[in-house]
Amino acid sequence: MESSDGRAPLSSPEASEDGREDRRAPQGWLTLFRVSVLLCAVVAVYGLLWPRSLASVAELLTRRVFGAVDWFFLLAVSAFLVLCFWLALGSHGRMRLGADDDRPEFSTASWLSMLFAAGMGSGLMFWGVAEPVTHFTSPPVGAGSTPAAARQAMVLTNFHWGLHAWGIYGVGALVLAYFGFRRRTASLAGAPLRSVFRGPWVKPTAWTADLVSVVAVAFGVAASVGMGVMQILGGLRTVAGLQTDSPLLTMGVLAVLMACAMASATTGLQRGIKWLSNLNMLIAILLLAFMLLSGPTGFLLRSFFTAAGDYVSGIFSLSLRLYPYQEIGNWFQSWTLTYFVWWIAWAPFVGIFVARISRGRTVREFVVGVLVAPTVFSMLWFAVFGGVGIHEELFGPGGVGRLVQEDVTVALFALFHRLPLSRLLDATAILLVFVFLVTSVDSATFVLGMLTSGGSLDPPRSRRLIWGTGLGVLTAPLLLVGEVKVFKAVLVSGVLPYSLVMLVQVASLLRALRQDFRRGAPGRERVT
Repeated sequence: MESSDGRAPLSSPEASEDGREDRRAPQGWLTLFRVSVLLCAVVAVYGLLWPRSLASVAELLTRRVFGAVDWFFLLAVSAFLVLCFWLALGSHGRMRLGADDDRPEFSTASWLSMLFAAGMGSGLMFWGVAEPVTHFTSPPVGAGSTPAAARQAMVLTNFHWGLHAWGIYGVGALVLAYFGFRRRTASLAGAPLRSVFRGPWVKPTAWTADLVSVVAVAFGVAASVGMGVMQILGGLRTVAGLQTDSPLLTMGVLAVLMACAMASATTGLQRGIKWLSNLNMLIAILLLAFMLLSGPTGFLLRSFFTAAGDYVSGIFSLSLRLYPYQEIGNWFQSWTLTYFVWWIAWAPFVGIFVARISRGRTVREFVVGVLVAPTVFSMLWFAVFGGVGIHEELFGPGGVGRLVQEDVTVALFALFHRLPLSRLLDATAILLVFVFLVTSVDSATFVLGMLTSGGSLDPPRSRRLIWGTGLGVLTAPLLLVGEVKVFKAVLVSGVLPYSLVMLVQVASLLRALRQDFRRGAPGRERVT
């Protein structure tokens, strides 16, 4: 039976004649859309009416969970990274994500730009100066504002933003790309369970996984957009002297941002997201080059290579370091654990999006592109922006650390005022943050549209516009509170269950690889 437009009706995945599965939406996807929208709406209304209460509940839940299972998150994230390298370096590395004759849809440059902009573009702008300087002035171990503290600060920053973060994204994307392009399942978080396991528990469990992934994406993007809007407001306050504590101005900036994102969302991947991502990377590279050349170039390059060496040599000990013998539990929870859960929150968003744009690439090419390239760029970014701030503290007039403690949102702009062409740098940074956020929201509406349209690779425009509006409403109460710790707490409390979903997805992937290897399809097909 076919629908009126000639396409097969949406139904549960069924085995096709070649042993693979048809890409069909599972039953219940319309209910998933309604429930997820209702859930996000309830949280948004609660936050608008009682923003401080929402913040208190989120912070309490975060402290309780982190205090009990901090070891679990660190171990799980480290295991994800090991899994990525195992898949890339083993016999599966030559396997293509798609049919054997598939080739990449996007050029390597556009592909890297899109995955990087979706993954953490605006975050680098927010924390590029603030995080290294914060760890430098207030390190978890040892005295602050010393050469040893500077070295430790760069290593910790690279640890938070490097291979482990992209390992989470890599696993999330690899699972969905394998099942979506090799087994032809719907691009949904629960699809691996439906494909590999059987039993009465599979359907409700997979549906719950789909719901959790939608909530994780919505909360993760809302928190990041809120922090980005705060930085834009901080820039306007620093550059133009505007009184940015006005709720009307805050909501106005948010409204303009969401309107631009939804306008871009109507153009699709090949235009809006692709063009904006390429523009993001071009501006970011130019800004990075200017900072490197106008700042203490020699110091910054030495800082980059020293930090890279320290990071690579210490990555194994960092991956299992929980500081059990030192009273720094709050620091570890506020920074390392929060970051890792943050990346897990973005895993369904970035994973589905990266899987969507990675068809035709080999597993080895995928892992190198997703893990190595963004990590190296992030390390260089922090070495330059954070390095200029630390150089000012060690060898210059200082004061950057104090500014970061007073208002983390203006740290970048305060640093620009110590460099030539500061006005141009201010305007460029505000534009870059804005475009990064537009790209993230555009990508998020695309992914949320996919998740709530049965895994459609081309979700309806109306569905994307609904989610664009929903993300704006969900971000609004967080901006009314206006504190960075609240953004982190709300995000963490909303996405903790997705870490369990990722573990089930990994188990499904390993079982699928074993099954396909034994029967010779599709995992043992000829690879090129």
